[in-house]
Amino acid sequence: MLYCLSDTHLSFTTDKPMNVFGRTWEKHEERIKENWIKTVKQEDTVVIAGDVSWGMTFQEAKEDLLFLNSLPGKKIILKGNHDYWWATANKMNIFFAENGIDTISILYNNAYYIDGKIICGTRGWINEFGVKAEDERLIKREAQRLELSLEAGKRLKEEYPDAETVVFMHYPPVFGGFINYDIVDVLYRYGVERVYYGHLHNVRKEQLDDEYIGIKLQLTSCDYLDFKPLLVE
Repeated sequence: MLYCLSDTHLSFTTDKPMNVFGRTWEKHEERIKENWIKTVKQEDTVVIAGDVSWGMTFQEAKEDLLFLNSLPGKKIILKGNHDYWWATANKMNIFFAENGIDTISILYNNAYYIDGKIICGTRGWINEFGVKAEDERLIKREAQRLELSLEAGKRLKEEYPDAETVVFMHYPPVFGGFINYDIVDVLYRYGVERVYYGHLHNVRKEQLDDEYIGIKLQLTSCDYLDFKPLLVE
């Protein structure tokens, strides 16, 4: 089975308690662990769509990654806006190997085949405080990275022709009045019908877009899902 959850915001080494953002985050690591163990089996996979750890370096993120590594199933993680510890794929894979982190893989310009689905994605970006030149550069770069991931997915599609391509992102491609047209264009051209994303907190279902031009959208932030991995049906 394939599940997803985002914005775990772990901080076992750094002093970043999440309960400053509301009582719902009280002891959220324990709630994640409890719900995860009840839901996910060893043969399952969970995609974590960014903001994995508050750590600034590998060493600061190490305990958070070891915590996730100890939970049942395989994990595929992608970068969020707070994942400052994130580095090149080569450096991350070396760090994982050196520290016995053997159930976590990264989604970064690549794709995976899991449970009848082809998993693609990228961080994305959103110009939350007005359009700036830097935002435009980042958005175009993320659109290129999404396309690289989807191209890798196309190659897997040759081997698994009946598999559905599902995209995971940290930032929403559409939210309120914001539409990331560069990202949406790539999704539309590759025929993506489902996108799972994170980043948003303290939002209600009625504030979210369920669909845009035939693309179904689903928020997977921990607090939105009550800290329980969501089944990707």
